[in-house]
Amino acid sequence: MEQSLVFDGESLVVPGEIRRVARRVAAPDPGDLIVAQAELALSLDVSIRQFKSGVEPHVIIERLTEALHQMRRRFHPQVWDVIVTIAQSHPVAHYLHQDPLTRWSFEKPRGYSGDARLLDFIYGRPEIEDAVASASDLGRSIYGYTRNASSSIAVRERRDILARRVDEIASTRPGAIEILAIAAGHLREGPLSHALSAGAIRRWVALDQDPMSVGTVARDFAGTSVEAVNGSVKSLLGGRYAPGMFDFVYAAGLYDYLPDAVAVKLTRKCISMLKPGGTFLFANFSPETDVDGYMETFMNWALLLRSEREMGSIASESVTGNDMKVSVWSGSNRSIVYCEIQRPR
Repeated sequence: MEQSLVFDGESLVVPGEIRRVARRVAAPDPGDLIVAQAELALSLDVSIRQFKSGVEPHVIIERLTEALHQMRRRFHPQVWDVIVTIAQSHPVAHYLHQDPLTRWSFEKPRGYSGDARLLDFIYGRPEIEDAVASASDLGRSIYGYTRNASSSIAVRERRDILARRVDEIASTRPGAIEILAIAAGHLREGPLSHALSAGAIRRWVALDQDPMSVGTVARDFAGTSVEAVNGSVKSLLGGRYAPGMFDFVYAAGLYDYLPDAVAVKLTRKCISMLKPGGTFLFANFSPETDVDGYMETFMNWALLLRSEREMGSIASESVTGNDMKVSVWSGSNRSIVYCEIQRPR
């Protein structure tokens, strides 16, 4: 199975493959595609008329995202695949892609989904202000909705949770803690860490396969204990990169792109890098994400969604034969699920 997958760079499954990996059900009813196409055509045509009539963008997007969410839930994955293609080529995309966040995600200038600059649009970072300012009035209005959608709120909460967890762990042994962030992006949780600013972290390795992200981290955290390192899941699993042992290892935005077998391998690898008492945290978007349909269509941002039960299963399979403490919980709006595995002291 793993050899047949098409990967984004060296480690991430590409959008079309995400949907293929997720198919585990019987063939669809032949009539479902006709029904789905009719429902989609009606919803998109209504959106076009509303845009042309000057309806408030947030009203249009809320109705459209709910329609796509329900279609994604109701129809077979193979039917949904067809719906995604039709939606992406529909004229309504001309309006939606005026939003710089939606357009960046769809076009993937860095070559892969969910890149660090995309997250900067979600965070509302100063680095993206020019791109937002240069968008059309409609684009800025749509951006006002997309950056405050449930998924975006959950991503910002995830950043805050990571910063708090770093500080909690650092408080146990100030100045001695070592941390590894896998697929670190721009490490935007770093500036929120009081322990980092206080010099209370011995080493914080930020590993990422995108050289642009690595360069940004190296520049932004120069003079701190943060080490920016270029590396992928493949290099980590293959032993080409051996970063050492850590008190806290986390992979916050990576598992959404990893099939189960790779997720288990990576989890086992991360557990093996924990010091006694160390913690590994990984996160995944949940099936309760209510903007998943919009993300997969007009943002071309497909994710492997996992429930608390499925996250627990990955953890259980990864810790077989080891005495580990496993905790699974959801974020405040239940769009992201978290799992922590702690090695005994």
